[in-house]
Amino acid sequence: MSHYLPAGLPAPMASPDGLDAPFWEGALANRLIIQKCNDCKSWLWGPEWICHGCLSFDIGWQETDPEGIIYSWERIWHPVHPTFKKEHLPYIVVLVELPQAGNVRLVGNLLGDPKQTVEIGSKVQAVFEQHDTEDKPYALIQWQTV
Repeated sequence: MSHYLPAGLPAPMASPDGLDAPFWEGALANRLIIQKCNDCKSWLWGPEWICHGCLSFDIGWQETDPEGIIYSWERIWHPVHPTFKKEHLPYIVVLVELPQAGNVRLVGNLLGDPKQTVEIGSKVQAVFEQHDTEDKPYALIQWQTV
């Protein structure tokens, strides 16, 4: 399988305290899992130990539809890691808002032509890019316009 970014980038992993492990496990299973307060039902991102809405410690994880809208974006021209070569630039990073999950926002790459026109408010769908041949398999959540 072809991957969007070049080989050699550091593999993402759950934080040492494991707080975000359900997110990464969900991605491996092609599921978008986001935190949600079990008391006030507020959605949370990034992962937190306490709800910002009601200060509850009763935080759970819930699957949500893997679709959203582009809230902001940037075309990356500068190689931010030594594995990037001229042929891997530019690429597009989007901030995606999830209306069905309390408007939390996730960052990811926008698949397709790196010189494409990007419009704020465009609908996007998650693509779960599996890296299952690695020593420790992982998945990245990329985005594509619909």
